[in-house]
Amino acid sequence: MKPGAYHEVISVPASKTGMTLRGTTGKASDVVVDYDNASGTKKPDGSTYGTSGSATATIAANGFTASALTFRNSFDRNAHPEITATQAVAVKTTGDRMVFDNVTFLGHQDTLYADTAAVGTVGRQYYRNCSISGDVDFLFGRATAVFDRATITALDRGSSTNNGYLTAASTRRSNPYGFLIVGSTVLSSAAPASFHLGRPWHPGGDVDAIAQVVVRETSLPAAIKPAPWTDMSGFSWKDARFFEYRDTGPGAGTGADRPQLTAAQAATFTAQRYLAGGDGWNPVH
Repeated sequence: MKPGAYHEVISVPASKTGMTLRGTTGKASDVVVDYDNASGTKKPDGSTYGTSGSATATIAANGFTASALTFRNSFDRNAHPEITATQAVAVKTTGDRMVFDNVTFLGHQDTLYADTAAVGTVGRQYYRNCSISGDVDFLFGRATAVFDRATITALDRGSSTNNGYLTAASTRRSNPYGFLIVGSTVLSSAAPASFHLGRPWHPGGDVDAIAQVVVRETSLPAAIKPAPWTDMSGFSWKDARFFEYRDTGPGAGTGADRPQLTAAQAATFTAQRYLAGGDGWNPVH
């Protein structure tokens, strides 16, 4: 893809396996795929797009690779006060063995929907050296997703107490591996103690969606709350599988509200373990 801003909604169907999208300059900001639909944006027939339908890019194919480009959902809440369903997805992924290398994801609420093709289907996704920004639940879904050496920017919504949530995983109970954020940096200009690391998403009240998130060896800003996990829709965060390990920075901490992996447990929650599956897939380098 040559440099430029592509104002398009794109879809890569499941049948188009093994596809690569690559920016020609090697600089993600030079190639931008952008649209501005929100969940509550009206279609021509008067219905609305919904969260999944708001995605700028929907990628369903296995073996998909993207590098050196940007996906953005530029929906502006302030410009559209009539829209109250402000979820606005930049990318929805439902494939397996997907790699995003040096890719930027820009949005606010629900930026990256890392999902799978169906309930009970595993979708492994490796996000290496990527940049992701957002505020509310901006990394969410039931995929097995590794965010390795990522730069994650938690955007300021102007609140002194609650600016948002980095993650809203909906991992299947049977899947030991949901989201792994490793060796990464979280940035934020938001008020101190105003951001959560995550909350457990149970789509439609599904009791078998038991979020699994590990944040390890990652630098956390002062914006992260001392008690960084919180409940969602009546489901307690304490019933989810939330852990940290050797995080650093002013937002790091320990205590009863910050479950930590032991060293032995940490050895089983690595990028390679998350992605290996039954076929030994190992894109990590």
